[in-house]
Amino acid sequence: MFRRNAIRESSSDRLFLLGVYAFLAIVLVVVLFPLLYILSSSFSSPQAVISGKVWLFPVDVTLAGYTAIFNNPQIMVGYMNSLIYTVSGTLINVVMTVMLAYPLARRTFHGRGIIMVILVITMMFEGGLIPYYLLVKNLHLLDTRWAMILPGALAVFQVIVARTFFQTTIPDELSEAASLDGCSDLRFIFSVVLPLSKPILAVMTLMYAVGHWNAYFDALIFLKSAELFPLQIVLRNILILNTIDPTMMMNADRMLAQQGLKDLLKYSLIVVASAPVLMIYPFVQRHFVKGVMIGSLKG
Repeated sequence: MFRRNAIRESSSDRLFLLGVYAFLAIVLVVVLFPLLYILSSSFSSPQAVISGKVWLFPVDVTLAGYTAIFNNPQIMVGYMNSLIYTVSGTLINVVMTVMLAYPLARRTFHGRGIIMVILVITMMFEGGLIPYYLLVKNLHLLDTRWAMILPGALAVFQVIVARTFFQTTIPDELSEAASLDGCSDLRFIFSVVLPLSKPILAVMTLMYAVGHWNAYFDALIFLKSAELFPLQIVLRNILILNTIDPTMMMNADRMLAQQGLKDLLKYSLIVVASAPVLMIYPFVQRHFVKGVMIGSLKG
């Protein structure tokens, strides 16, 4: 009965949907092909990679690239440093963002308009790289782990998004009702606000974590000790600064073998460096879309 009363799609609607599906299929292929190519190349032999035999599936499957990565102490140290910076930095980022965004979302917080203006000004104007470097230097943070965490401990854009979420999701009446029942502000935040804010917390966690994991420039200008380098700096030193030994120019076969191993190592490093972010996303994906939409529709 429901099928008889269902509205039939017109030919123009069907044609439009067909065009939409075709466009999305093209986008999927464009996005998916480089990923498959990199993954397949990382499992292929150096000869197959350098000769261009790899397309969608691995050729002459080998784990030589991954073996070289995990046997390299510099890469493992950089991997561990990036994990430390990402976990500790993201935790500090989320805590500070919530501590600032929630009071700004409450009408009873006096002076919130002035604070928001100051925050927005910091988004539009900045002192520049040299004052930024001098500030970190005067705080005695150079060549320390804190140089990768504290300078970016708060993102104004994330504060604005979180503030909008709290305004639209946590009504003032809920806070007033909790106060009448004898609930303190801290308990209200931990027992009511945070459980209701899983979508925006997932968004902030993912955004901050990706930023810390891909951090490169701050490490380049603030860190000097190799034992503090994150993974991105280690990859730069291996892939960009790695020059060919002039003595190998006389041996073409050896030079070709090194070039093939270098290309294989490049693809394997891309997979290893991208794996943690790809592993985090499925756990926050169900909250991610909801948090982005709620936090961005209203100002």
